Amino acid sequence: MKKYLLIIFFLIAGIAAQSQILITLLLGDKLNSEGLEFGLEGGVNWTSISGLETVNFARKWNLGFYFDIRLKNQWFLYTGVLVKSNMGVDKLSENDLKFLEASTYNDSTGTPLEGDYSQKMNYFLVPALIKYKFKNNLYVEAGPQFGLMYKSWVEFESDIDGKDAIIREYNKEKINKLDVGIVAGFGYTLFKGTGWTFGAKYYYGFVNVYKGTPGTKNSSFFLKVNIPIGAGENAKKKAADKAAKKKVKKEERQLKKNQQPE
Repeated sequence: MKKYLLIIFFLIAGIAAQSQILITLLLGDKLNSEGLEFGLEGGVNWTSISGLETVNFARKWNLGFYFDIRLKNQWFLYTGVLVKSNMGVDKLSENDLKFLEASTYNDSTGTPLEGDYSQKMNYFLVPALIKYKFKNNLYVEAGPQFGLMYKSWVEFESDIDGKDAIIREYNKEKINKLDVGIVAGFGYTLFKGTGWTFGAKYYYGFVNVYKGTPGTKNSSFFLKVNIPIGAGENAKKKAADKAAKKKVKKEERQLKKNQQPE
């Protein structure tokens, strides 16, 4: 787990450095202003599909970017795209495999090979959430989320003679490309609302995963971290501007005091 977390951290850091240059050129002074925050979202989610016999959640990593747009006062619109996002379920049962019309694998004697079968799906996920930020830097959010499936397969993973074996059987044609559902979540922003944000959210889909099969819905629990790009520099600028204004007001008060007749 620690190894994966370190990989995710350095990956996000590297992408953040490149993204800051590109987005700064596109958005200019609007980048991470009072009305707009841009950054990267990454994390892990536990996902499942209802209507199947298996109840084993699949753990997946996800990565994308976000925009936090101020609507009014403490109300915001949270959107963006998780470009690396996965759904599915682990440890499919024999009945699940029959339902999916998936291949099963045997050794040379016809004995079933030991291993795990899973349904894996790659999505682009686009949230459109209304967020309310409390003054103590906590927030709550809720709204719809839209998904576009672009790759799907049943995967068989086994240890054969001390070697990992992975076989993929693609089944994209059996799955609805579009997914729509509802998201609700909460989180906390560090450094008085200017730093990284840690949050959790739950997604439940309204669209059947498998074509013509009611009751097969995506669901997923996300743990995420949001990394604003350029927010640190912006916060320093705000602090410097505030200090400068405070100094000017102090000098004006002193000047008025000196001009008063004794």
